[in-house]
Amino acid sequence: MSTSHTTPASALSPQAAVAALGWSEAARGQAFTDWLLAIAPTHGLNPASVRVASADASFRRYFRVDGAQGTFILMDAPPDKENAQPFVTIAKLMTDAGLLAPQVLAWDQPQGFMLLDDLGTQTMMQVLADAELPQRQALFEQAVDALLLWQQASKPGVLPAYDEALLRRELQLFPDWYVAQYKQLVLDDKQQQSLQTVFDRLVAHNLAAPQVFVHRDFMPRNLMVSDNSAEHRLGVLDFQDAVHGPITYDIASLMRDAFASWDEDFCLDITVRYWEKARALGFMNHEDWHSDFGAFYRAVEWMGLQRHLKVAGIFARLTLRDGKPKYLADTPRFIGYMRATASRYRELTPLLRLLDQIEGEQAVSGYAFGRV
Repeated sequence: MSTSHTTPASALSPQAAVAALGWSEAARGQAFTDWLLAIAPTHGLNPASVRVASADASFRRYFRVDGAQGTFILMDAPPDKENAQPFVTIAKLMTDAGLLAPQVLAWDQPQGFMLLDDLGTQTMMQVLADAELPQRQALFEQAVDALLLWQQASKPGVLPAYDEALLRRELQLFPDWYVAQYKQLVLDDKQQQSLQTVFDRLVAHNLAAPQVFVHRDFMPRNLMVSDNSAEHRLGVLDFQDAVHGPITYDIASLMRDAFASWDEDFCLDITVRYWEKARALGFMNHEDWHSDFGAFYRAVEWMGLQRHLKVAGIFARLTLRDGKPKYLADTPRFIGYMRATASRYRELTPLLRLLDQIEGEQAVSGYAFGRV
């Protein structure tokens, strides 16, 4: 479509610029306009420059606006659909821990509008797309350092517990949404029992791990590369669902990404680097993790499997319930992750057989973690 007659954002009135963002309810668009105009003088904002920055899998939307000292981020989080309080609380926890997280500069809590500082325009995922191995490795090491800062700040009772009830609710998303709703399959009693047995093993195994602060979606898509070349920290986003749970979760999330896969040797290398630093901090004083990387890596794989089962269910739900079909395009990656882990451990063989039945595939002997 031609854009030759598109009006530049700077030529629009604030009202027209906000209207161009697209609002399902005109009243909310007007409320956003009024709020933006009210805070603009205090923070030196140019309301006519507002434009879409990004959206995520939730009901939150993000906009970018120019200011006298650079750009800022505006969050639209409808309070009847999103609770912004955890975002505010956890942003401060992260900043206090030494991480680079958005600062909340203004917040209209009743309406769900928020002004944040801008951590940059490039995600780690975008930079990785063209990165050679040395830069890729450096970025992942920065991510590991940020993760360890977060984990060192951990205290029980501050964040919700990633307990058995939550683990089981997440796992149930796989049979409820991926199998029953998306695949339109009904599991027989034997299949249901096999799946339940695997779920029991995963829950018990993961709950036994040391407990720390868990970001819960710690991956390159949610990490920002600073526009300031002197800044060697990655900005951290999308942390509002953080909990206190297994130390294995975030490193599994980082290396078994929802949207990209990496060579297994590279995954092992970065996980070893994490393990060595975590061990020096005293995080590996559990069972034989301190002396045996293989034992720790097994725990990471089992935690990753729980995440993959959950996310496959979430992606199906996003498609069928929320009308966001783009996420299901990455489902084969998750099935591949599941099969790879289930094929390596005898206790998980029932899951491998069930996946064969669900996907209508013949059993295979292995899976390559090449870039997808």
